[in-house]
Amino acid sequence: MTAIEVGAVVAERTVHLTRESLVRYAGASGDFNPIHYRDDVAARVGLPGVLAHGMLTMGLAVETIVEWLGDSGRILEYGVRFTRPVVVSAEDGADVTVVATVGAVDDETLRVDLTVTSGGTTVLGKAQVRVRA
Repeated sequence: MTAIEVGAVVAERTVHLTRESLVRYAGASGDFNPIHYRDDVAARVGLPGVLAHGMLTMGLAVETIVEWLGDSGRILEYGVRFTRPVVVSAEDGADVTVVATVGAVDDETLRVDLTVTSGGTTVLGKAQVRVRA
Protein backbone atom coordinates (compact mmCIF):
# COMPACT_ATOMS: atom_id res chain seq x y z
CA MET A 1 0.00 0.00 0.00
CA THR A 2 1.32 3.45 -0.87
CA ALA A 3 1.67 6.16 1.74
CA ILE A 4 -1.73 7.21 3.05
CA GLU A 5 -2.39 10.68 4.39
CA VAL A 6 -4.99 11.73 6.93
CA GLY A 7 -7.91 13.28 5.09
CA ALA A 8 -7.51 11.19 1.93
CA VAL A 9 -10.76 9.82 0.51
CA VAL A 10 -10.02 6.16 -0.18
CA ALA A 11 -13.42 4.91 -1.34
CA GLU A 12 -16.94 6.08 -1.98
CA ARG A 13 -20.14 4.71 -3.39
CA THR A 14 -23.91 5.00 -3.39
CA VAL A 15 -26.10 1.94 -2.93
CA HIS A 16 -29.75 2.01 -3.95
CA LEU A 17 -32.02 0.06 -1.60
CA THR A 18 -35.49 -1.13 -2.53
CA ARG A 19 -38.14 -2.97 -0.59
CA GLU A 20 -36.93 -6.10 -2.38
CA SER A 21 -33.44 -5.45 -0.94
CA LEU A 22 -34.96 -5.42 2.54
CA VAL A 23 -36.85 -8.67 2.00
CA ARG A 24 -33.68 -10.34 0.68
CA TYR A 25 -31.71 -9.10 3.69
CA ALA A 26 -34.44 -10.31 6.05
CA GLY A 27 -34.16 -13.77 4.52
CA ALA A 28 -30.38 -13.79 4.86
CA SER A 29 -30.31 -12.41 8.40
CA GLY A 30 -33.45 -13.96 9.83
CA ASP A 31 -34.70 -10.51 10.94
CA PHE A 32 -38.33 -10.52 9.81
CA ASN A 33 -39.49 -7.61 11.96
CA PRO A 34 -42.40 -6.15 9.94
CA ILE A 35 -41.11 -2.56 10.32
CA HIS A 36 -38.71 -3.56 7.55
CA TYR A 37 -41.41 -4.36 4.99
CA ARG A 38 -44.89 -3.23 6.12
CA ASP A 39 -45.95 0.43 6.02
CA ASP A 40 -48.93 -0.15 8.33
CA VAL A 41 -46.79 -1.66 11.08
CA ALA A 42 -44.13 1.05 10.74
CA ALA A 43 -46.80 3.75 11.01
CA ARG A 44 -48.50 2.04 13.96
CA VAL A 45 -45.28 2.14 15.99
CA GLY A 46 -44.60 5.78 15.08
CA LEU A 47 -41.92 5.36 12.44
CA PRO A 48 -41.66 7.64 9.39
CA GLY A 49 -41.93 4.61 7.09
CA VAL A 50 -40.43 1.20 6.40
CA LEU A 51 -36.83 1.16 7.63
CA ALA A 52 -33.72 -0.55 6.30
CA HIS A 53 -32.21 -2.93 8.83
CA GLY A 54 -29.51 -1.18 10.85
CA MET A 55 -27.10 -4.04 10.33
CA LEU A 56 -27.72 -3.88 6.56
CA THR A 57 -26.77 -0.20 6.57
CA MET A 58 -23.73 -0.94 8.74
CA GLY A 59 -22.63 -3.78 6.44
CA LEU A 60 -23.03 -1.71 3.27
CA ALA A 61 -20.93 1.02 4.83
CA VAL A 62 -17.94 -1.13 5.76
CA GLU A 63 -18.10 -3.09 2.50
CA THR A 64 -17.28 0.16 0.72
CA ILE A 65 -13.61 -0.09 1.76
CA VAL A 66 -13.06 -3.79 1.00
CA GLU A 67 -11.95 -3.30 -2.62
CA TRP A 68 -9.52 -0.58 -1.54
CA LEU A 69 -8.14 -2.80 1.24
CA GLY A 70 -7.77 -5.77 -1.09
CA ASP A 71 -8.42 -8.12 1.83
CA SER A 72 -11.32 -7.85 4.27
CA GLY A 73 -9.16 -9.78 6.76
CA ARG A 74 -7.25 -6.53 7.36
CA ILE A 75 -10.27 -5.13 9.22
CA LEU A 76 -9.46 -5.28 12.92
CA GLU A 77 -12.36 -3.37 14.46
CA TYR A 78 -15.52 -1.64 13.30
CA GLY A 79 -18.11 0.34 15.20
CA VAL A 80 -20.92 2.80 14.58
CA ARG A 81 -23.66 4.72 16.32
CA PHE A 82 -27.09 4.47 14.72
CA THR A 83 -28.21 8.10 14.50
CA ARG A 84 -31.08 8.12 11.99
CA PRO A 85 -32.97 5.37 10.18
CA VAL A 86 -32.87 4.82 6.43
CA VAL A 87 -36.48 5.11 5.26
CA VAL A 88 -37.09 3.01 2.14
CA SER A 89 -40.16 4.12 0.22
CA ALA A 90 -42.15 1.59 -1.78
CA GLU A 91 -41.99 3.78 -4.89
CA ASP A 92 -38.50 5.28 -4.88
CA GLY A 93 -36.45 3.14 -2.50
CA ALA A 94 -33.57 4.95 -0.82
CA ASP A 95 -29.96 5.77 -1.64
CA VAL A 96 -27.26 5.24 0.95
CA THR A 97 -24.03 7.12 0.23
CA VAL A 98 -20.74 6.21 1.89
CA VAL A 99 -17.52 8.23 1.80
CA ALA A 100 -14.46 6.63 3.41
CA THR A 101 -11.74 9.01 4.61
CA VAL A 102 -8.49 8.25 6.40
CA GLY A 103 -8.91 9.61 9.92
CA ALA A 104 -5.63 8.54 11.58
CA VAL A 105 -2.44 6.70 10.67
CA ASP A 106 0.23 5.00 12.77
CA ASP A 107 2.92 2.41 12.02
CA GLU A 108 0.61 -0.58 12.33
CA THR A 109 -2.97 0.59 11.73
CA LEU A 110 -5.16 3.09 9.95
CA ARG A 111 -8.46 4.48 11.12
CA VAL A 112 -10.95 4.97 8.31
CA ASP A 113 -13.89 7.24 9.03
CA LEU A 114 -17.09 6.47 7.14
CA THR A 115 -19.58 9.23 6.41
CA VAL A 116 -22.89 7.49 5.74
CA THR A 117 -25.88 9.48 4.52
CA SER A 118 -29.33 8.91 3.07
CA GLY A 119 -31.57 11.68 1.81
CA GLY A 120 -28.96 14.24 2.83
CA THR A 121 -29.05 13.06 6.47
CA THR A 122 -26.26 11.31 8.35
CA VAL A 123 -27.56 7.86 9.31
CA LEU A 124 -24.51 6.38 11.03
CA GLY A 125 -22.50 8.41 13.51
CA LYS A 126 -18.91 7.77 14.52
CA ALA A 127 -18.60 5.03 11.91
CA GLN A 128 -14.96 4.05 12.21
CA VAL A 129 -12.95 1.10 10.95
CA ARG A 130 -9.52 0.20 12.29
CA VAL A 131 -7.48 -1.70 9.70
CA ARG A 132 -4.05 -3.28 9.58
CA ALA A 133 -1.66 -1.09 7.56
